[in-house]
Amino acid sequence: MSEPGIEESGRDDTTTPPWFRMKAVFVHLYTASGAVLALLMLVAAFQGEAVKALWLMFFSLLIDSTDGLLARRFRVSEALPSIDGALLDNIVDYMTYVLAPMVLLWSEGYLPEGNAGIVLASLPLLASSYQFCRVDAKTDDHFFLGFPSYFNVVAFYAIVFGPSPGTLAAVLVVCSFLVFVPIRYVYPTRTVIFRRISLTLTALWLASYAAILWQMPDPNPLILAFSVVYLFYYFGLSLYLSAKMLEARRLEEQPEG
Repeated sequence: MSEPGIEESGRDDTTTPPWFRMKAVFVHLYTASGAVLALLMLVAAFQGEAVKALWLMFFSLLIDSTDGLLARRFRVSEALPSIDGALLDNIVDYMTYVLAPMVLLWSEGYLPEGNAGIVLASLPLLASSYQFCRVDAKTDDHFFLGFPSYFNVVAFYAIVFGPSPGTLAAVLVVCSFLVFVPIRYVYPTRTVIFRRISLTLTALWLASYAAILWQMPDPNPLILAFSVVYLFYYFGLSLYLSAKMLEARRLEEQPEG
């Protein structure tokens, strides 16, 4: 999930210069293009083209990683205060991060057969519905609160590594549960602590994602290894920072003397 920097404003759209509004319109269209990618992911999934669907997820990740920067750069909240860009972003992210990946895993047979597979696919949908409507899903100090519904990443590794349906089912259950656990997860483009190294490693991870897809079905083991190591970095840093903040809060609440 990203944050396009769109907030409510008291300005009227008609009071802003046309060129200023036009820039904001293009930024919103850029964000909304993710919805078209979600549709194409579903088409690819039903056509049995899993790698094509993953490429479309890759492009949706690129859009989601950059639309917030563009929105803040072009001050879209001032240019089009009547458009809720954060809501638009959440709608698109739900489709590209959750709905399309679950349909892909189900249609490609990575989930158990029958009703069990449908139930497992439904868990991320339900949990993420809660995640995306929480007003505190993103903290004031730029963390995600609860697992940020990265089910597109789960789908990517499921297709790359081909785990058993039982293993994948366990991963989906755990991730869905973690949505409700108030752990702070790093927001790579905005979390201040370790921001430079997080941005660098995230960019390299995106590059490794593309390289793995390009080399499918036999990706380079070293690239695969780096891709997995990045996950350990991301979740390890998130847990470490969450523990540090929890400890700091506990010390602040202790009575003096």
